[in-house]
Amino acid sequence: MKILVTGGSGYIGSHTVIELINAGHEAVVIDNLSNSSEKSLERVAKIVGKEIPFYKVDIRDREGLEKVFEKEKIEACIHFAGLKAVGESCVKPWEYYENNISGTLVLVDVMRKHGVKNIIFSSSATVYGDPDTVPVTEKSPKKPCTNPYGTTKSMLETILTDIQTADPEWNVVLLRYFNPIGAHESGLIGENPNGIPNNLMPYITQVAVGKREKLGIFGNDYDTVDGTGVRDYIHVVDLAIGHVKAVERFSLNKGTEIFNLGTGKGTSVLELVHAFEDATGVKIPYEIKDRRAGDIATNYADASLAAKELGWTAKYDIKRACQDSWRWQKNNPNGFEE
Repeated sequence: MKILVTGGSGYIGSHTVIELINAGHEAVVIDNLSNSSEKSLERVAKIVGKEIPFYKVDIRDREGLEKVFEKEKIEACIHFAGLKAVGESCVKPWEYYENNISGTLVLVDVMRKHGVKNIIFSSSATVYGDPDTVPVTEKSPKKPCTNPYGTTKSMLETILTDIQTADPEWNVVLLRYFNPIGAHESGLIGENPNGIPNNLMPYITQVAVGKREKLGIFGNDYDTVDGTGVRDYIHVVDLAIGHVKAVERFSLNKGTEIFNLGTGKGTSVLELVHAFEDATGVKIPYEIKDRRAGDIATNYADASLAAKELGWTAKYDIKRACQDSWRWQKNNPNGFEE
């Protein structure tokens, strides 16, 4: 199947392209490169042994998208493209709604005009808000999200579900995933944020490589094992394989389906820091800061539905994710910049 991967030069997108190729699919990438580098796809080409068709196109650019669909015989779309930093979304809500909502509406409109009605949407555990109980299942209630980023994901889930309800020819898979970490075992690609990292692991690795003085931990007074926030950290390669498994659902014409992709285990911020230190032998200095707007205490997945229906379970542990993240950062202290 030929699959359009929006945001395909980004962290999760680039790893997913590799797994799609490994599974025998074709991938076409679009990305506006606002938080990624085209060089990631050059590295992907080295790993898979073939060039990946790439178009520098923003999902809000209808004319640009039309040209891609006219040139490539797209059969499905994995939709990653979007702004994704929780803290930033609280400061720039308009930008998040305009980019994530408007962009997806344009994308879906162009897709349906070209008869492409298969989409996997990169959703998030943030749609569960501050859950009443953990682990969360797909039947756990969606609650008011604690930040605009999460709200865009929740709104887009509703929009895509409504589109499929109105037109049963659509196949929609909503993948709610938890906290991706790790990198490809080759050390050639990994998480490479522009500017100051918004996610925990790249901040840890940048401290480890000497780019940052110390890690800031936002809050140590949550009701958790050590006061720091607890999340479900999933290896990015496991996450990528989950998308490949989801592609196989299109042939079943199931309509709209929702799957959690996580490990089923919660790990606190401090536990992750100590796991990194144990796995790499590198000490990570840190300081406790005030809580960050939009954060919650605990969230981790029940991923048993994905195991049952997709035949997917996470196979890499925290230690392996830390080792792979460190290999990537150590070999590429400045990311994709030489």
